[in-house]
Amino acid sequence: IQCRSSLSSIAHPTSRTGSPASFQPQQFQYTRENNVLSLEQRKFYEENGFLIIKNLVSDADIQRFRNEFERICREEVKPFGLLVMRDVTIPKSEYVPSEKMISKVQDFQEDEELFRYCTLPEILKYVECFTGPNIMAMHTMLINKPPDSGKKTSRHPLHQDLHYFPFRPSNSIVCAWTAMEHIDRNNGCLAVLPGTHKGPLKPHDYPQWEGGVNIMFHGIQDYDKNNARVHLVMEKGDTVFFHPLLIHGSGRNKSQGFRKIISCHFADANCHYIDLKGTNQENVGKEMEEVVCKVYGQKTTSLKVCLWTFVGKVMSLLFNIFL
Repeated sequence: IQCRSSLSSIAHPTSRTGSPASFQPQQFQYTRENNVLSLEQRKFYEENGFLIIKNLVSDADIQRFRNEFERICREEVKPFGLLVMRDVTIPKSEYVPSEKMISKVQDFQEDEELFRYCTLPEILKYVECFTGPNIMAMHTMLINKPPDSGKKTSRHPLHQDLHYFPFRPSNSIVCAWTAMEHIDRNNGCLAVLPGTHKGPLKPHDYPQWEGGVNIMFHGIQDYDKNNARVHLVMEKGDTVFFHPLLIHGSGRNKSQGFRKIISCHFADANCHYIDLKGTNQENVGKEMEEVVCKVYGQKTTSLKVCLWTFVGKVMSLLFNIFL
């Protein structure tokens, strides 16, 4: 991927995050030199593990993603391999195909319209700053966080995304997470713990929540309670790029509407797989394998095949398409 000249977008430092001025000169570990990010932006990401680029995705594209999501909810289209999820508080007996029933669609790589998000030049331009030029889309989601039912199940516990990924190195993976509308604490914005991307991958498990927990909503308990959370208030089209070890989560949606975002995890196509056996990822690996096998109608498979063959799409030199 050959990056274009830098957009006018800038980093969006948030209060209580590390100041670029405090950054000690050293070799950059989490960003790559390609004349896209400013020195200030690179320092901010190195220090904090995330970076917001304002107004990156157009209103027109976001509307197209919204329209396609609504078509999926109405079951007008059924892309192969798509995982459709609903909040744990919605009984199966009440399920009616509609936006109100669907809290998330995952693995939309076979939906041409939604997968356009992963090929947007403005997204890939920044992704390359973290993964290098040989880019692969590894995991896709459109989250439709519902108004909380009162049981607080719309929350997402603090977690690290690397917990779900059996490939490395972590510094060659990045998430692009785009707000499809105004997002703040009222409707459940992201909360991040700046600087935690510098630490290790921690053990995850389902939290003991009285109202129930949604499938795959694993969380961590072992984190520094003194590490102040930063809540990322974002406008439609704003995109945050963050490291897979950054501890983050989201609060419940206290509004009456649905909070939508679209995201993709990208990785260097040269990433290698690791054996999860004996690691603190072994259990989630088995759980993900069961889910993917069910989606693809297979009796047995391996997590490596599921993620790499079915979900991943190589996008090396993809930028040439847009020249």
